[in-house]
Amino acid sequence: MKTVLTIAGSDCSGGAGIQADLKTMAAHGVYGMSAIAALTAQNTTKVAGIYNVSKEFLEQQMDCIFTDIFPDAVKIGMLSKKELIQAAAEKLKEYGAKNIVLDPVMVSTSGSRLLSEDAIGTLKETLFPLADIITPNVPEAEVLSGVRIQTKEDMQEAAAKIGEYFDGAILMKGGHSVEDANDYLFCHGRVKTFRGTRVDNQNTHGTGCTLSSAIACNLAMGCDMETSIQNAKEYITGALLDGLDLGRGSGPLNHMYRLK
Repeated sequence: MKTVLTIAGSDCSGGAGIQADLKTMAAHGVYGMSAIAALTAQNTTKVAGIYNVSKEFLEQQMDCIFTDIFPDAVKIGMLSKKELIQAAAEKLKEYGAKNIVLDPVMVSTSGSRLLSEDAIGTLKETLFPLADIITPNVPEAEVLSGVRIQTKEDMQEAAAKIGEYFDGAILMKGGHSVEDANDYLFCHGRVKTFRGTRVDNQNTHGTGCTLSSAIACNLAMGCDMETSIQNAKEYITGALLDGLDLGRGSGPLNHMYRLK
């Protein structure tokens, strides 16, 4: 069985973060493991609180994982403090982790900030160089690039700016686009479009976590980058089309829709 590690925050309501990652991994038939960087008190309407673990405890979790069940891929999600970002980066380098998917989580679906302002530079400097792919949505790409994004051309400009300090693949997620749900992969001057159908479903809590985890699962199973992205998009489209409706805000996906 292939193995995947998620380094992220816990979502007590089960729709995003560690819980979404582990559900996605189970749905893909891989063995999921987690290094929890923070506990969050949140639901479909808000993030009420964040309790970060210590740098030392995150390191202990990663030591236990890498020295026993070495992951075939790693997904990185919410790391809200620069100390935790640095700790994760040091351990990933120490153990020579592979197939690293970085989702630069900055703001929750409900609009709550999940990354401190002073941590953005640390994220770029320490974790970006280790990643095989980063998966920013439009608001995150705007913060990382300083470019206001409204069109595909803006996405290209933003990707070029991010590419000045990141040499890997950049998947610009178009889920915030009004016209479509196309994603664009920018890598070494090449652009590939992954066309998506906009699903009429306002319940999108955890979509970013789920997509990046699905990409990591596919990489762990030996798929190349483009195939991994295509498979992940098909999976998340199915989870949205299922139409699960839970909670009073932007509800979660049905990660297990394939079991029906």
